[in-house]
Amino acid sequence: MTTNITDVFFDLDHTLWDFDRNSELAFHRIFKSRFPEIDSRDFAEKYIPINQACWKLYQNDAITHLELRYNRLKYSFDALDVAISDEDIHQIANDYIEFLTDNNHLFDGAIEVLEYLKPKYKLHIITNGFAHVQDKKINNAALSGYFNTITNSDLAGVKKPNSGIFDYAINWAQASKENCIMIGDCLDADVNGALNAGLDAIFFNDKKIKAPESIKQINHLLELKKYL
Repeated sequence: MTTNITDVFFDLDHTLWDFDRNSELAFHRIFKSRFPEIDSRDFAEKYIPINQACWKLYQNDAITHLELRYNRLKYSFDALDVAISDEDIHQIANDYIEFLTDNNHLFDGAIEVLEYLKPKYKLHIITNGFAHVQDKKINNAALSGYFNTITNSDLAGVKKPNSGIFDYAINWAQASKENCIMIGDCLDADVNGALNAGLDAIFFNDKKIKAPESIKQINHLLELKKYL
């Protein structure tokens, strides 16, 4: 049990908000009306790791926002050996952003653990996602009432794992680093980013990948009760 914590920071996508499940539903809606020959589950199987790889490049400023939106789709269609025009890719990218937040499945235990933590700590979000999309996710999933502050990379001007976004969030929260902890699914952006910025961190390792034994980790959100 960590006893000195006053402020708990969460990542949003892949930590509270079930990005992969909600993405597949958005693609199912798009393909059903425009590309019925494409199975959304087959597409999602290719898209999920490609999207993660593109996001890693984006968070390290190796590609732009527009390149992220285009590449993750183009590479996924290429992986399925489906020829598609740039015009269609740009339309799908727009439809995807529009439809994505119509589905708001959360990870199992998300609301229960937030209800448990809210009376004990000030809760916050730090996300690299695009501000207007993340705000819709939070509001549509009825999460906004749990969080004192919501920091996104658009506001901070830098992305996780850059320490600047953690400094921005902590200053806004009027907290002290030694009393803060970050919870997220990405070892690089969330965990190492937080640790390097001077916060404690917990790795949400729902996929049970190999991680250093020195890092606090959980496989289910309700396991946070062991630490907080």
